[in-house]
Amino acid sequence: MQLDIHDGVVTLTVLAVAGALVCAWVGVRQIRKGRQIHYYRLSRKEAGKGVRTILLAPLLLGFAILVSLKAEPIAYTYFPPSPTVSLTPTISLTPTISLTPTISLTPTITYTPLFSETQTPAPTPFMPEVIAVQFTGTVTPNPAAIFSPISFSRDIANFQAVDPATVFENPIIHIFATFSYENMTDGVQWTAVWYREGQLVYYETESWMGGTGGYAYSEWSPLAEESLPGTYQVVIFVGLEWKVVGEFRIIGDPPTPTLTVSPTVTRTRTPTMLPSRTLRPSDTRWPSPTPTK
Repeated sequence: MQLDIHDGVVTLTVLAVAGALVCAWVGVRQIRKGRQIHYYRLSRKEAGKGVRTILLAPLLLGFAILVSLKAEPIAYTYFPPSPTVSLTPTISLTPTISLTPTISLTPTITYTPLFSETQTPAPTPFMPEVIAVQFTGTVTPNPAAIFSPISFSRDIANFQAVDPATVFENPIIHIFATFSYENMTDGVQWTAVWYREGQLVYYETESWMGGTGGYAYSEWSPLAEESLPGTYQVVIFVGLEWKVVGEFRIIGDPPTPTLTVSPTVTRTRTPTMLPSRTLRPSDTRWPSPTPTK
C-alpha cells in the first residue's frame, strides 16, 4: 500500500493521539497500583512512574497538533508534489434545442344576454300602414330628436318607472313604457307600437304636446286574456322614423276571465180581457115552403 504525505501525516497524528490516551490510562493504573503496595518506597516509586506516564500524554497531544498543522507544509517544502494527471473530460452530448410549442390563445367566452333591451321586432322597424293613415300631426319632425332607452314597470311616479324590470309575471294590469326625450316639437306626430312575438297588440298615436324635453310614457292595459306569455317589443316613432326600441317578457299563464252573468228581465204577460162576445140571436130558419093541393 502506497501512502502519500497527506496520508502519512494523518496516520501519525492519529497514532500520537492514541498514544496520549494510552499513556493517560497506564499512568492512572500505576498510581492506583502504587497505593495498594504497603511499602512506602515501592508505593512512591510506582506512583512516580504513573505521574510521569500521565505527563507524557499532553506531550503526545501537543505533538499530534503540531504534526497536523506543520508537518505537511514542511514535507512539501522538501518533497514538492508532482503534478497529477488530470482526467480528460468525456465529451458530453449537447442537447438539441427542442421546439417550444406556441401558446394557443384561449378563446374568450362572449356573454350573450338572453334578452336584449334593444332587440327589434324586425330588422328595421317600420310604421304599419293601418296606423300611418290615422296621423293628424302637421309639423315636420325634428331629425335631432332623441329618446332614452325604454324602462318597463307596473307603476310610475312623476313620469318615471317604479321598480323597472324586463320580466313580468301574470296577472298584468298595466305595463308602462317610460322614457326621456330631447329636441321634440309640439304638434309633431308620435306613435308607440306594442308587439308580441312580432304581432301588433296595441298602439297609440297622436300629436305631441309634451314640449322639447322631459319625461313621457306609453301605457298598455291589456284584458285578462290579452296578457299572453312571450316576448314583447315597444317601438317609439316620431313621424315615420323610429327612435328607440325596448323589450320585455311576460311569463305565466294569463288569468282566466270570470264570466259575469247579468240578470235578465223577465216580462210577465198580463192577460188582456177581451170584450165578451155578444151572441147573435139564433138564426131564424127560413120557413119551409107549404105544399099546395
